[in-house]
Amino acid sequence: MDERRCHGHFIAVQPEDIDDLGHVNNAVYLRYIEDVARAHALRVGMPLERMRELGAVPVVRRHVITYHRAAMLGEQLWVSTEILEAGGIRAKRHNEVRRATDEVLLVEADTDWVWVDPVRGRPRNCPALLLEAFGF
Repeated sequence: MDERRCHGHFIAVQPEDIDDLGHVNNAVYLRYIEDVARAHALRVGMPLERMRELGAVPVVRRHVITYHRAAMLGEQLWVSTEILEAGGIRAKRHNEVRRATDEVLLVEADTDWVWVDPVRGRPRNCPALLLEAFGF
């Protein structure tokens, strides 16, 4: 596996992440997943501005999220993403959120992305430079 296809980082659960039930809100996990995808792009030299220059930006088509266990205030989490498929107008990522102390899987999500021309707003094939940056 090409290391450019994967990325992960730690997140500390903040008070604003907690819902009325006392654990991380479901929507916050989605933010964690989007944040790790953005950080991944930055790491491989493809911030949004560069993608716009190349004529293609990623847009989420679908998230399928499975919640296994809850995260609590103050916990350290390891959030990771891996691009499983990329080519043409689509890409697929697998994402995980694990508690850092014991690596217990809390959330997993599969995300389907579509490459879109930022000017026309229409799907387009992913430019070769973008695919190469992510190890494809």
